[in-house]
Amino acid sequence: MGFLYLQAEEEAAQQRRIIVDRRARMRRGMPRRRAILSCLSHDQSSSQLYTQLNITVPILAVFFSGGNLKPAFRLSRESFNRLLALLPQQKAHGWSHEVEVLVAMYWLAGGASYRVTADAFGMPLSTVCRTVHGVVEEMMAILHRVIHFPKAEEMEAVGARFARLAGHEAFRCAAGAIDGCHIKVLPPAEQKSYFNRKLFTSIILQGICDGNGQFIDVHIGTPGSVHDALVLRRSPFYRHALYPPAGYFLLGDGGYPCLQRPVAIMTPYRHPLAGQVEARYNRLHARGRNIVERSFGILKTRWRAIFLRYMEIRSLFAPKVVGACCILHNICMAAGDILEEEEEDGPGDTVEADDRDLSGNASRARIAAHVSAPAGLDVCLQEHDYL
Repeated sequence: MGFLYLQAEEEAAQQRRIIVDRRARMRRGMPRRRAILSCLSHDQSSSQLYTQLNITVPILAVFFSGGNLKPAFRLSRESFNRLLALLPQQKAHGWSHEVEVLVAMYWLAGGASYRVTADAFGMPLSTVCRTVHGVVEEMMAILHRVIHFPKAEEMEAVGARFARLAGHEAFRCAAGAIDGCHIKVLPPAEQKSYFNRKLFTSIILQGICDGNGQFIDVHIGTPGSVHDALVLRRSPFYRHALYPPAGYFLLGDGGYPCLQRPVAIMTPYRHPLAGQVEARYNRLHARGRNIVERSFGILKTRWRAIFLRYMEIRSLFAPKVVGACCILHNICMAAGDILEEEEEDGPGDTVEADDRDLSGNASRARIAAHVSAPAGLDVCLQEHDYL
């Protein structure tokens, strides 16, 4: 046994020496190969890109000719340039960064397979797959630069926007609107937890929007069978009480509990309503909260090939794709590149408040009292006596 062990060790050492010698020969021959490639391409520059781009491909001709990008890529040229400015630009070799981002945007916009995308750009299939994953990973690295909570000095403007949306000054202390959205996915084998109450498999996107419809926080990837209230409790902003600041609250539908801490959330009254004051409060609350539903609608309209059918990608990659789409949503909204939402969810999507919601009736009653008052609520709002 000792002889066999020594013989195996010698063979392994010999294989390692062969590999080291082969790598050394490859490094010695690299300058000569680069010089030959430079001569063949009539380019004397020291940095030679070894890939070739066929700009006569129709999808690339649109980009390089300055044409409209929206039909094929679902975003304007200004939005595309803003995205390029945020992503890292340094590349040692390979395709240009613009082309890689175009490939990823085309894959997102059309919901096409990697093979169809490869045929559209005249690229190898493996290159397209690697490019899409690489660009999505780069976008996830800048998520907190694009999707973030407002600063302290911006909170007054945020509240003013919600007061205009709701149509009443009692909602000036609203800091955002929260809701959940189901994204269709093909789950791992025998994972029943992904079946939601609508009987299809999904993951949940929990989003918080400001008064302009931009996402200020997203939590993605919880299986579709989980209730919105449990998704809220699992989200980092709730567990660490990151938002909203003291004296402000979020607007949520009946699927969320009415809370004061660790985060303040105001929800509508449960039906049947006790009187006209509660009914008016619910109407104004819905007008302010509707901004997050419109944001989800715009997101699904822009990337409808992704969101309106099952995402045929790995379950671990799906949340990153959804996060990339949320980043693009904010970039497009900042650039004024807006697509009107399309109706996809019916009235049955609204979840009525359950018995736990009754614990928030006192908080709602204070807001409802302000709603029923004629005007001049500055003193009450400054004291935040409803929290």
